[in-house]
This record gives sequence, C-alpha cells and structure tokens, in this order.
Amino acid sequence: MVKFYNQNLTPEMCVKISMHISTFNNIPGVVILHDLRNWTIAYMSENGLQLLDTTLDEICSLPTEVYHAKYFNADDALDYVPKIAALMHRNSDDETVSFYQQVKFPNTQDWHWYLSSIKIFMRDEEAHPLMTITVSIPVDAMHHMANKAQRILEENDFSRNHYANFLRLSKREKTILREMALGKSSIEIANKLCISSTTVDTHRRNIREKLNTKSSFEISNYARAFDLI
Repeated sequence: MVKFYNQNLTPEMCVKISMHISTFNNIPGVVILHDLRNWTIAYMSENGLQLLDTTLDEICSLPTEVYHAKYFNADDALDYVPKIAALMHRNSDDETVSFYQQVKFPNTQDWHWYLSSIKIFMRDEEAHPLMTITVSIPVDAMHHMANKAQRILEENDFSRNHYANFLRLSKREKTILREMALGKSSIEIANKLCISSTTVDTHRRNIREKLNTKSSFEISNYARAFDLI
C-alpha cells in the first residue's frame, strides 16, 4: 500500500486512493483529493507536487487556510466556493463543478490560470461526502481558450465589484443600458421602446450617475458583466 503522510486518513480512505494512484499520476494536469472532514489535502499527484515544489508530507500537513493563502488567489474563491458547497449539498454521483482559478508557484509573483473540475470521490458509511477529486489543467496550454477565459474572469471580477451600483438601476434603465452598450442613439432607442428621445436622454443621464460611468467603454463593461449583451 502507498504510504500516506496525512495521519488522519482512515484505512478505507487509504485503500480507495491506493487503487487509483497509477491512474492519477498518468492524467494530464494535476489531481488533488480533499478530505472533507476538514478540507485538508488527502492526496496530490506527482505533477502537482513538482509544480508547487513540495512533498505530500508537507502539503497534507498545511491547514486549509494556509494552503489556500499560499497558492491561490482569494478573489477567485468568491465565485467557486459557493458552487462547490452546493455540489456537496446535492451529493450527486453524476455532477461535477468546473471553475477557473489562479495558482502561484514558489519563487514567482505571477499567477497561472487553471481550469479545474471537482466531483465527489468517496462517501462515508452514512453516504455523506468524505473526499472530493479535482483535476486541474493549465489554461495556458489551451491557447484557443486563454483569451476567452481571461475575459470571463475579468467580467466576474467586475460584476462582484460593481454589483451594488447595478442594483440601483430600474428595469427600464437596464433595458436602455443594453441599447447604449450596443451603440444605439437616443432616437433609435426611443423608436424601439416607443418613448420620446427626451425621456431616453433623461434615462441615460440617470444611468451614468448611478453607475458613475463617463465613457461608452464603461457602459459596455456593465452590460457584458451583467449579461445584458
């Protein structure tokens, strides 16, 4: 049996992991198993240990908050942690959650984007989730997706930071915001919505004041971030 340095693992957990060790180390990317009793690392494939310049002994001993603070961007967690919590609550064999996250390797200040997918790997005797399995693939290796992924992540950050401003808009103002982002003039918007251009001009001023925007670029950022276009 493979030696595990996380002394909190049960014999059943060790057996379950041992059955798949050779597969884990041949999967492209990084495989991580989490012990859901305290969300510590139960196992990490050799690829991951090499990238983080660590050992299984060292990484399994890290408290959860230390592990995440050391290697991951906390802003990303605001998006994927609630999704993972919902996955655990639904406790389904067929469901996975995928998300982007930024990883920082030792001796570098640069962030590296990874696309990760997580699902339940093992349950306890009462059928509660006991371990999860995550497979992480570097986005940089997926050149056709890198730019698109970056835009999505930037929009997620923007929506979190500007959500309060967006909530100040009325339903009508959100409709006009969309048309503004599409480059429509006041007359074009007025004709489409069957209102006067003067009324549209008033809405446009109110929208800019509520969102504190000064350019068409900022208007477009709001429209994209909140799925108006």
